[in-house]
Amino acid sequence: MPELPAVDGVLSSADVLQTARSIAAVQERSGAVPWFPGGHVDPWDHVESAMALSAAGLLVEAERAYDWLRATQRADGSWPLQVRDGVVEDAASDTNFCAYPAVGVWHHFMITGDAAFAERMWPVVRRAIDFVLGLQRARGEIAWARGTGGEVGGEALLAGSSSIHHSLVCALALAEHLGSPQPDWEVSLGRLAHALRHHPEAFAEKDRYAMDWYYPILGGPLRDDAGWERIARRWPDFFVDGLGVRCVDDNPWVTGAETCELVLSLDLLGRRDRAVEALASMQHLREQDGSYWTGLVYTDGKRWPVEQTTWTGAAVVLAADALSGATPGGGIFHVGGLRSGLPVDDACGCKTQISELVGE
Repeated sequence: MPELPAVDGVLSSADVLQTARSIAAVQERSGAVPWFPGGHVDPWDHVESAMALSAAGLLVEAERAYDWLRATQRADGSWPLQVRDGVVEDAASDTNFCAYPAVGVWHHFMITGDAAFAERMWPVVRRAIDFVLGLQRARGEIAWARGTGGEVGGEALLAGSSSIHHSLVCALALAEHLGSPQPDWEVSLGRLAHALRHHPEAFAEKDRYAMDWYYPILGGPLRDDAGWERIARRWPDFFVDGLGVRCVDDNPWVTGAETCELVLSLDLLGRRDRAVEALASMQHLREQDGSYWTGLVYTDGKRWPVEQTTWTGAAVVLAADALSGATPGGGIFHVGGLRSGLPVDDACGCKTQISELVGE
């Protein structure tokens, strides 16, 4: 069996496998992975769970999850915002949600080297990215959603656009691997990176949320000194020693997934000791079956919401893989980072930098 992720003193490989199996236990016959048994499915969290299954060696289950994406993608390249038991509950489309399958597909290919899988999923990724970039504005930011009537969502979100940045780089990596260059995507990537680094006014003001704090690092545009300065400046606002990351800076509520995404961000900044500390801090959310509670209101010691979410467990697995480097997919969040100090600011220069961005 391939090596499984593990972090000394925090999680054993058996712990990680148990968490992945807790995710697989929730997977529906269709291949969909809901938030919890009987819960709804959204494309982003579904892909996050699929990535955890791949990282833990549950490849059959992971490929069933990707087959679900193929089966449910709409003609315009999007997926519904929310589905439950195969029934669409919210038909709107979130651009970040629709971009994220590119990350999952490249991640699964990094782990398996399965060329047939990459070929099979390429049309899905291509249509999804084309849909997302259809909502990019002239300055580079990307509107967060398209409504059920075709209307474009009015806001661009910093966290969502940062995640789309990473998705675009992974999509370009897949395109280059398959010999299908996408120069328009490269230009769009450069414009998006420029907006993320230099035009904070382009994005809705949501700085009370932890995701807006670390996602510019996790998504790729800020992995230099500016990224660490951003994390250090608001560390006291968001990190609670021994408990993890506050989801919002004005509530006494720590959440596991946000903590693990901070772990990934710290690893990208070369702050491994802090990353391991953060991963250890959220283990109080772990249940005996390897699943994880979403969060804890620490002032009264209550789990909230009272849910053990698949995507929280998935974030743990991916953080453990990043710190251990156990699988080739452990470097998926390093894809899209800044190499040799080269920021992706200039759309015209994006072509010359893309080989460095995709790690080829």
